[in-house]
Amino acid sequence: MKTYPLHSLSLEEAIELQFRVVDCMTKEFQGHESLSRGDLGVVMGLNKPITTSRAEKVIARIFDAEACVLVRGAGSAAIRFGLHTMLQCGQKILVHRAPVYTTTAVSFQMLGLVPVEADFNDLTEIRRILEADPEIRGALVQYTRQTLNDRYDMREVIKTIKETRDIPILTDDNYAVMKVKEIGVQCGADLSCFSSFKLLGPEGIGIVVGKKKYVDQLVAESYSGGMQTQGHEALDVLHGLVYAPVALAIQAQVNDTCVRRLVSGEIPEVKDAFLANAQSKVLLVEFREPIAEAVLREAEKLGAAPNPVGAESKYEMVPMFYRVSGTFRKADPTLEQRMIRINPMRAGADTILDIIKTSVKRVRQCLQNRQENETED
Repeated sequence: MKTYPLHSLSLEEAIELQFRVVDCMTKEFQGHESLSRGDLGVVMGLNKPITTSRAEKVIARIFDAEACVLVRGAGSAAIRFGLHTMLQCGQKILVHRAPVYTTTAVSFQMLGLVPVEADFNDLTEIRRILEADPEIRGALVQYTRQTLNDRYDMREVIKTIKETRDIPILTDDNYAVMKVKEIGVQCGADLSCFSSFKLLGPEGIGIVVGKKKYVDQLVAESYSGGMQTQGHEALDVLHGLVYAPVALAIQAQVNDTCVRRLVSGEIPEVKDAFLANAQSKVLLVEFREPIAEAVLREAEKLGAAPNPVGAESKYEMVPMFYRVSGTFRKADPTLEQRMIRINPMRAGADTILDIIKTSVKRVRQCLQNRQENETED
């Protein structure tokens, strides 16, 4: 099966990104402040903690952006707020022709936005759709793949949209930020939105980074004290951004190693293995027989996490063995019976392959016992 996963940062590039994050912190914080837990409340003139304001400036520096705001509600709320600043109820928004992420679809409904589809893998079609429909007032581009066949380049898609029509573009950078060289706003988008929880940060904090006019609108509208990200939370966001790049680059290396070993035939029951951005960049393992669900049950007994928490959150250490993503199941419902996805998290290749081998062995033994019992009956 042919897939087009995003190109991950090398370990050396991830180390440089870690250094960049720390360097940006030194531009906004004095030394003793980075060793504190920050301040609280709606400080006069900022309407938020001083620590939070400085952390937002750090994040804007990291991503070469004009401004940043931390919002409550994780990545989904960040996208929702971003769309709200760009578009009005009833307006049309350009999206990729593929299953839309569930929370994004809900955002469209809540905001009264009307999606217009174009195949982002085909730049000519993007131009044609935009030229044919002058009512399209904005665009949403999801960085990671929505189907197995997706292969579009973020920079090229943004460039094509902007050259055809000067409309605001929001990118959903969840599952890609800190793993790729440039996020959407660095490729020419107006706003990039993502969750800090997916970057070893605190639960519930979303990040909106990009054009100052949109960020300022969000800040002006979010004046309630209860909506503010407190200083200790903002510092935790930065802590996650410091440690995420290297951890995620090591994870990418483990993925590559697992693919090489599985494709070489190390486990005969595995028909194929490849990488795909099924949300996060993960290892997809296809079995020769429809044993996926049984393998997942056995893998959990052997220590594998049976479900995600936040996709590379600070809580996830052991490898996750899980069913293929909802968007992929919509594209091909039969995948659920013969394929699983594995996110290494902080585990090594030996651990992952040992769990696969033992799980398959147990499933085959169980099937053999069942057949023998049926024969005896």
